[in-house]
Amino acid sequence: MEPTRLKPECIKCLIKGQIDKHPKDITEQEKVDYMQGILKLIGDARKSMSSPAIVRSIYALQKKMFGYERDFSDIKRHFNEVMMAWEDRINRELEASEDDLKLGLQYAMTGNYIDFGAMEHVDEEKLQKLLEAAKDNPIDEAEYQAFRSDILRAKKIAYITDNCGEIVLDKLLIQVMKRLNPEATVTVIVRGEDVINDATMEDALQVGLTQVAAVIGNGSNVGGTCLDEISQQSRDVIDAADVIVAKGQGNFETMSECGRNVYYVFMCKCEMFARRFRVPLYTGLLVNDRNL
Repeated sequence: MEPTRLKPECIKCLIKGQIDKHPKDITEQEKVDYMQGILKLIGDARKSMSSPAIVRSIYALQKKMFGYERDFSDIKRHFNEVMMAWEDRINRELEASEDDLKLGLQYAMTGNYIDFGAMEHVDEEKLQKLLEAAKDNPIDEAEYQAFRSDILRAKKIAYITDNCGEIVLDKLLIQVMKRLNPEATVTVIVRGEDVINDATMEDALQVGLTQVAAVIGNGSNVGGTCLDEISQQSRDVIDAADVIVAKGQGNFETMSECGRNVYYVFMCKCEMFARRFRVPLYTGLLVNDRNL
């Protein structure tokens, strides 16, 4: 039985976030056609569909009707550079830490703030404050100890990324995992095509992620990981992994309840997630799929 991924809050958020995403100079009838098109896409969606999968259909509608496709290339390069400027400082902290894996997780989940899918604007001042307070982010101790044990025992690790900028912190966490378990093979999976500000192979090359682990694209243009749509290569990597690290809300929304040993690492950036996990907004989380 397929899990129910489409929630009432997701429907409200999809409508609120996309209903006005049309050119300002179109006719009233074109606005009606567009709005009805969005409502039909949401209304026809299976309850097992995730928000990221529906958003892909909405973007396709926008492109078909208006030739509208926002280019995030400059934004992605900028936030990659912003986080690369933090890299040496954070790496020194990790090397000096008594528990570099936990600190690496805290930084990695904090970097998930850089998300233009969940937010219209990413406040760089807020990002800086979140990074400065990253080590204070609480992590469930039982979940963390299970994660640490799994990393130490793993032979194959799949690391599924989310956003630009954030992948600099993913890179640092992967380096920590490889120091803890040099025998483990780590394969990083990025998006196969441009999706909002999600990380692709171009971003992985820019931040030097390809220098610390093998990186592959997942062949998909969904802002998440729909296991029935990604490339066979990516699916094989995930199926063979002893441990899967999946970054971001989009990966949680598309993969949750898949039954694999997936550790979701993300920041709660919407009220639904905050209520579900009973934490304040902008709190980082480490959650294993088998404990959902």
